[in-house]
Amino acid sequence: MATDTYSDDSHASDSHGDGHSPLDQFTIEEIVPIEIMGLNLSFTNSALWMMISVGLTTLFFLLSSRKASMVPGYFQLIGEMLFNTIVSMVRDNVGSEGRAYFPFVLSLFMFILFGNILGLFPYAFTFTSHIIVNFFMSALIFLTVTFIGIAKHRVKFLRMFLPEGTPILLAPILIPIELLSYLSRPVSLSVRLFANMVVGHVLLKVIAGFVVLMGVFGIVPFFGLIAITALEFLVAFIQAYVFAILTCIYLHDALHLH
Repeated sequence: MATDTYSDDSHASDSHGDGHSPLDQFTIEEIVPIEIMGLNLSFTNSALWMMISVGLTTLFFLLSSRKASMVPGYFQLIGEMLFNTIVSMVRDNVGSEGRAYFPFVLSLFMFILFGNILGLFPYAFTFTSHIIVNFFMSALIFLTVTFIGIAKHRVKFLRMFLPEGTPILLAPILIPIELLSYLSRPVSLSVRLFANMVVGHVLLKVIAGFVVLMGVFGIVPFFGLIAITALEFLVAFIQAYVFAILTCIYLHDALHLH
């Protein structure tokens, strides 16, 4: 009986501790349990916030283009700024051939941007804080870019790993290095976004805890919390921008072989 009581108390203590962990905000929870042939295909909070991100992206561009005028309104102004930013990004990093891929890059940027920003609000979920989500996007980009390169250049695509003019004696050294660097792209792309989102959100959670615990003396960490929150909004934009611009660079490599 004593052992059972201790176990129950210990479990309650662990649950209470988990409830105050800064990492609890990243927990994936099932909303609609779905299991098909032994596979867990449940609709989760992560999937919900992905759908919200897609919905807000669609709504934003509908609002920004609904009543276009010479004197732009609030939504039209922001929409044009984002549009021009991505247009310049694609033009400068991919070239004229990048026009065909502009819608994809813009959609990717907006999806990640909303995913990053939404996670900064209370009771929201940051799906970009999960490396599996980021890796799926990165792997999709990697496979798409590789397919585009092979479709355009056929066998010449292998020049990616041994640039023209390189002495053949360097091939045994250069090819493995280039191949490893190429295959690591989806990993580095996903880890960068994951790390920035997790670190920033954990820091906000920890400082918010200090504000609550210190009561009236929490005014100093409170102002620090405001400053870091503002910084996190900037980081949210920068990380979406970095993800998009690296996608453009990978497209350029595939289209022009370095």
